Amino acid sequence: MWLHLISVLIVLLGLLPLASFGQSSKRLLYSSLSDDERVNDLMSRMTLDEKIAQLINTAPAIPRLNLPAYDYWSEGLHGVARSGYATLFPQAIGMAATWDAPLIHQISTAISTEARAKYNEAVRLNIHSIYYGLTIWSPNINIFRDPRWGRGQETYGEDPFLTARLGVAFVEGLQGDDPHYLRAIATPKHYAVHSGPESTRHSANVDPSPYDLWDTYLPAFRATITEAKADSIMCAYNSINNYPACANKYLLQTVLRDAWSFKGFVTSDCGAIDDFYEVTAHHLSPSKEAAAVAGIEAGTDTNCGETYLSLTEALKKHLISESQINASLKRLLLARYRLGLFDDASRVPYAAIPFSEVHSPSHRELAKTAARKSMVLLKNDSSFLPLDLNTRTIAVIGPNAASLAAIEGNYNAIAEDPKLPVDAIAAEFKNSMILYAQGSPYADQVPLPIPRTMFHPSKSAVENGLKAEYFSDSTFQGNPVTTRIDKAIDFDWNSAAPTPGVPSNSFAVRWTGTITAPQTGDLALAMHFGDCYPCTGHEQFKIFVDGKLIASDSPSENSLDSHFRLNFVDTNPHDLRVEYIHHAPLRGADLSFEWTPQSSYLRKEAVAIAQKSDVILAFVGLSPNLEGEEMSLHVEGFAGGDRTDIKLPAAQQELLEALAATGKPLVVILMNGSALSVNWAQEHAKAILEAWYPGEAGSEAIAETLSGQNNPGGRLPVTFYAGVEQLPAFSDYSMANRTYRYFKGKPLYGFGYGLSYTIFSYQNLRLSSSKLKAGDSITAEADVKNTGTREGDEVAELYLMPPYSSVSPNLALAGFTRLHLKPDETTHVTFTLDSRTLSQVDDKGNRAVVPGSYVIAVGGSQPDSRLGKTASFSVQGTLKLPH
Repeated sequence: MWLHLISVLIVLLGLLPLASFGQSSKRLLYSSLSDDERVNDLMSRMTLDEKIAQLINTAPAIPRLNLPAYDYWSEGLHGVARSGYATLFPQAIGMAATWDAPLIHQISTAISTEARAKYNEAVRLNIHSIYYGLTIWSPNINIFRDPRWGRGQETYGEDPFLTARLGVAFVEGLQGDDPHYLRAIATPKHYAVHSGPESTRHSANVDPSPYDLWDTYLPAFRATITEAKADSIMCAYNSINNYPACANKYLLQTVLRDAWSFKGFVTSDCGAIDDFYEVTAHHLSPSKEAAAVAGIEAGTDTNCGETYLSLTEALKKHLISESQINASLKRLLLARYRLGLFDDASRVPYAAIPFSEVHSPSHRELAKTAARKSMVLLKNDSSFLPLDLNTRTIAVIGPNAASLAAIEGNYNAIAEDPKLPVDAIAAEFKNSMILYAQGSPYADQVPLPIPRTMFHPSKSAVENGLKAEYFSDSTFQGNPVTTRIDKAIDFDWNSAAPTPGVPSNSFAVRWTGTITAPQTGDLALAMHFGDCYPCTGHEQFKIFVDGKLIASDSPSENSLDSHFRLNFVDTNPHDLRVEYIHHAPLRGADLSFEWTPQSSYLRKEAVAIAQKSDVILAFVGLSPNLEGEEMSLHVEGFAGGDRTDIKLPAAQQELLEALAATGKPLVVILMNGSALSVNWAQEHAKAILEAWYPGEAGSEAIAETLSGQNNPGGRLPVTFYAGVEQLPAFSDYSMANRTYRYFKGKPLYGFGYGLSYTIFSYQNLRLSSSKLKAGDSITAEADVKNTGTREGDEVAELYLMPPYSSVSPNLALAGFTRLHLKPDETTHVTFTLDSRTLSQVDDKGNRAVVPGSYVIAVGGSQPDSRLGKTASFSVQGTLKLPH
């Protein structure tokens, strides 16, 4: 006892040295003290400048205190991103389409396990940089209120209940279940009321009604904080009720910390604090110092950026106190203690996770399971699918048929060996002849990778592709480490080695073979570099045609594309040599040899192979190069990462119509991150499969679904509207006439919709009571039977139709569960609805269980669209619920 007290006293007096950085040494010891006491001790040793420097995301090392550097920015939306190879799961919208919360928990557990494995290895190698930390800036639980938003692909869809349940599962899986240590820290984002447009996100002010705020925009955040105990949260760029989200005391203090008892730390979105004073943004603050003060005073603890460094000057001007800085710093350091970053590895269970967990066989299998479960069958005319494995000739056509980007989505992990759809189709249908054509661009004037059909390893070669030689340095000296055939130049090697034996930060590649133009004349070509940093002088390429140098360049941070034109006087093969050098210490490389083709001759080529086929598989849709975060792209249908229309782009629509005109049966496979109004395809195609951006195993999942090896059971997490004319203005954040809960029109496909290769029926719906007192729970039970001939998955969905009010929804999802049933098998499902699930929000934003008559519907989708059962009950009395 006395020894312990003496140790504490010595620590408080600062007389004992702290340990070194080394993984095997004991860092920032005295673990017999509480985390709170240890943080207080550490802070007492820091100078004011050292404290302030810790408040930005790139927190520097403090050598004299043996405090290592730490970067709070890491990504793990659907796989650990931007730090080398990792398991790539379906994009978040695809994960939502599984309607499988336990699966989402498994996925996030795998993601944080890989993040720990990467972190442990990084510490061993003394790497403390961006993307190698354990504070994961995911999940994105904004409500996907409008399909035009380019970042909707990162969300779990349009429904607050579905988003909340999947968000809770993700956060709990990410953070782990150890009673003391966190495996990683989840960061639900973007808090709050944030869902486009991208072009105005730095300056927009949103004035949601109290009803919409508490009924739609906040429930998922509340659930991830109060139930899942997320230890971090990210505030958004936009203003809410005239205060920027990261300076909004109502959101960050009154709601987050007071009402929800949040104890973790708040991080700003990147550059959000700058928006307080930038002239094109919110005009909240007259200076950097005032902006930094506003962020700290509201409770934004860490600044992604460097504006908080101006707190030094703010202190000199007495604009803020040291105690206010200490409050934010303490929350940040407590997070690092809860991660076990300052404890001996033997005390932290997650410190023993080996690097072999990254992209392990079990994680790869999980990615495949997730991809299979994300498939949503939208149409299957006369049970045209599944296809016969002995189909003689299959035409695989479309811009997504051989697109790496359409497998990845955005904020993606780097898949080690992803198959593209055309290759997966060939592997699944081994007895079929597979014919491939790119078919069309995504949209006119939008570049995409040059298709494999234009490349051959030599003039005599039949196979597509180029001979690729990979060198272990950036000089092309010596023998290549690997020689292989690359079907196209379209790669994502972000901080990853392109082949074993080649370092990720310094290598060279030489591609040789021939290029054959589809028609004479000028071709608009480009070399695209995706995510190199630094770029200038670190990425270089040269292109030779028939021995002549036709292009040579090095990108810069301001321009990642190098454009040039090449004139072809014939359609004969011409010798091609492409040399690429990558020598960047931080991250990269992401390389694509692209063209901007004319739609007409691509379409002509596609029709020619379609006429030779027995069935056409058209891979159309969108691309994360079209929809995403704050882009510079502005073409018909797209603006700055968002969409101005929700129909299939004209070039692809013309392709579908030309293919259908051949008379051959047409199957449409959609790959996209948001809803498309594919009305023509619904009328004319034999079948439509929604595949999203499905991850590293997505192509196999598509092929297995087309063959019947996988019976699709996914459901739409968003409404597919018939057209943009059915929607309010994109900038209007009112939920009136938005999403299935408030939409008054007839959608193309409803939220919760999805077909199967078998049939399910519902019987014996019964409620635990027909009369409730406000505050009571109710249980609904039903039997679900597979009445078809194939085993498959069903999603049992429970909807609640509340008493009518001027603001109440038409109906609202209140329960769901995914089931697997064999033919003739019956299972019993049970849903329990507690008082919060039964409650309603009034026009002032108050939540309560209210009296009146309620209806519960249980079935395979919304009650008006598929077989299901309904039952009624009543509630007596009123119970007000806290925010």
